[in-house]
Amino acid sequence: MSDSPAPLADPHLVFDAVEGRRDLVILGSTGSIGTQAIDLVLRNPDRFRVTALSAAGGRVALLAEQARRLRVRTVAVASPDAVPALREALREEYGAGEQPPEILAGPDAATQLAGSDCHTVLNGITGSIGLAPTLAALKAGRTLALANKESLIVGGPLVKALAAPGQIIPVDSEHAALFQALAAGKRADVRKLVVTASGGPFRGRTRSELADVTREQALNHPTWAMGPVITVNSATLVNKGLEVIEAHLLYDIPFDRIEVVVHPQSYVHSMVEFTDGSTLAQATPPDMRGPIAIGLGWPQRVPDAAPAFDWTKASTWEFLPLDTEAFPSVGLARHVGTLGGTAPAVFNAANEECVDAFLDGRLAFNGIMDTVTAVVEEHGTPATGTSLTVADVLEAEAWARTRAQELSAKATAEARA
Repeated sequence: MSDSPAPLADPHLVFDAVEGRRDLVILGSTGSIGTQAIDLVLRNPDRFRVTALSAAGGRVALLAEQARRLRVRTVAVASPDAVPALREALREEYGAGEQPPEILAGPDAATQLAGSDCHTVLNGITGSIGLAPTLAALKAGRTLALANKESLIVGGPLVKALAAPGQIIPVDSEHAALFQALAAGKRADVRKLVVTASGGPFRGRTRSELADVTREQALNHPTWAMGPVITVNSATLVNKGLEVIEAHLLYDIPFDRIEVVVHPQSYVHSMVEFTDGSTLAQATPPDMRGPIAIGLGWPQRVPDAAPAFDWTKASTWEFLPLDTEAFPSVGLARHVGTLGGTAPAVFNAANEECVDAFLDGRLAFNGIMDTVTAVVEEHGTPATGTSLTVADVLEAEAWARTRAQELSAKATAEARA
């Protein structure tokens, strides 16, 4: 192993552990991670109490219902335009004489909540807008249950500079699996990490067979129910590329010792191979409540957080090599991860723009990675490394988004000509 600092996520270290009920702040409460986390909390009121919720602002009725059921002190929405509708929804939820929660609004509202008084912040926001809340939670000394992989991808050096040992608990199913498997051995005995991928809806197709896939086909994931951006990222395997970078940053394992293997059943969420030849796999039926429970409760486990296997029934588990020609995203992610600096931010931002274009019918499916690759190549070797700043990230993202929009529009125009 290298002589680098301790990994960001270490199951042997517990940051600021407490006995009894933990106070939580949930960011992205109306999304997939947030709603499942709330289900877990409501089933375990003796373990968890939610003090504040944040959401984008598009589902105010659900946010108001969550606020009432959890009796939170504060709710936040990213869109100030959503405040009138949220106030009305809260009035409908709360009875006469009941005090509704305080409302915060604006692009910095989630960041403000991330630094508020609590034990654990669950960052379930989608996209690189989760970086500022991640940094705020770490700076305030909160345990960070991290489901927002993009904040680590785009701001790796910034996150590493702030995070104390054991302060981050990963919530992605793959990284929660690695986290648990790593608890079985010493860091010096780890040979490699093996990250599993379902293969998405297009597993087995060649690149040419992917040329005409539709939005509806890309959103039809065979295993997981997720938001549209993450689902398309799973179809292109960009999500897996991001997870490779995330694994490198969380566990301080070199890229050449992080492998990706296709596992269509999504039962084994990832594996750790040790130097004695043994491999430990973490396996559960596909259900995000298990990883969420690890993020919120570690080092304690939450009983019945998610379903277990029925071992009286026969099942077949497959493991297949990754087709890097049809799905070049993992290789490109390794490349930008190795470059470091602003390169991962450029990769992520360009991909977000291209996914939006694909979902809107403005870009072909294969055009997503073609365009992202072109943007990364234009960006070249980043000038910043350990001196990376938030301003650097924002500037690189802005450039990448603009360039991705330009190139995707050009590709579409050429295809229609």
